[in-house]
Amino acid sequence: MTKTAKHQNLILRWRPMSALGVTVCIVLLQLVVASTMQGQTYSIVYSFGSVPNDGSDPMAGLVMDAKGNLNGTTYAGGTAGYGTVFKLDTTGKETVLYSFAGVAEGDGAHPHAGLAVDAQDNLYGTTWVGGCIEPNQTLCSTVFKVDASGKETVLFKFNGPGGDGTKPSGLVLDEQGNLYGTTALGGASGANKDGTAFRLDAAGNETILHTFPMGPTDGVRPYGGVVLDAEGNLYGTTTRGGRFTLFPGSVFKLDTTGIETVLYRFAGSPDGANPYAGVVLDGQGNMYGTTYGGGAAGHGTVFKVDSSGNETVLYSFTGTPDGAGPYAGVVLDAQGNLYGTTYSGGTADYGTVFEINATGNETVLHSFGSTKGDGKYPYAGLVLDAQGLYGTTTHGGAHNKGTVFKLTLQ
Repeated sequence: MTKTAKHQNLILRWRPMSALGVTVCIVLLQLVVASTMQGQTYSIVYSFGSVPNDGSDPMAGLVMDAKGNLNGTTYAGGTAGYGTVFKLDTTGKETVLYSFAGVAEGDGAHPHAGLAVDAQDNLYGTTWVGGCIEPNQTLCSTVFKVDASGKETVLFKFNGPGGDGTKPSGLVLDEQGNLYGTTALGGASGANKDGTAFRLDAAGNETILHTFPMGPTDGVRPYGGVVLDAEGNLYGTTTRGGRFTLFPGSVFKLDTTGIETVLYRFAGSPDGANPYAGVVLDGQGNMYGTTYGGGAAGHGTVFKVDSSGNETVLYSFTGTPDGAGPYAGVVLDAQGNLYGTTYSGGTADYGTVFEINATGNETVLHSFGSTKGDGKYPYAGLVLDAQGLYGTTTHGGAHNKGTVFKLTLQ
């Protein structure tokens, strides 16, 4: 498959379109690339396809539990080909916690987004397909829980685009055990709704907090999920404007009663267009994120929106060598630096890991695909700890089924 074909294939997965625990001891792969920029070192922690049924094509990022294990999902692979939930321990040993059985079994299929983890190391996530009994099960989705032993429980089944939503994002967990997320399609009051924001309580009861309509003011198709502030307000993005308007996406706030405020509407150039990821908050209430398109060169941006709705473009991507088309959001460190990935661009056009410092200067920390066996096309964002950055690529690696990588910052 050509590089262009792979790119188009993943785009289609992102757009609305549509149990077996295996413990595997893997020797940590040797360093693929050592970069001298800022003294960081890059390594592949795991290449999918190293053993049968270990998963492939991870489209989501990682979450770290209290023991330092990395937990994530793969879109495909596993015993039935419908994706997995996996764990990588601190030595790089992979365990497949759960393999999805598919639409016929009711447990869901193809987890597209990342996981949330609680204090007991239970993992919570979503699938883009399966879980309902209507004829076209590709329009249904699930919310699931996988405990530390690998037992899966379906917490909620979405009914499709004409009801409570479909195509859910990743989840955020509050202190009471409620889960919050968005769906990119569906909503109350019948068909022709373009997404929801929802809450799922610990008993599995869903509340639709907001339905994104096709009107002229609200945004539509919130792919990126939400983030919670200390008061319980939710913040997120929509990839597009109202169906009958041209503005390419928005940043929104939902208060605890579900009332929405559109904080900012993107115009395309030079401020960015089509944010597919959510936002991250700092201590002052500023929101940081990315847009896939728009900006000064049309290759996407990193932006800041303050609590009053004022936007600042921190960086506009140009393609080569700095990256292009960031699908994922950013993570923020204590010094105010932002880290993220671009899906394409860089020296080999397979994507990058980048840093934006507090003054808006960008540094490419790694360009993917320039060395044999490296990962390619990072679709998801990063997780940051004291040791550095961790992420996934959808393709590449030793078997071209994706990777988990680490970038140590010095």
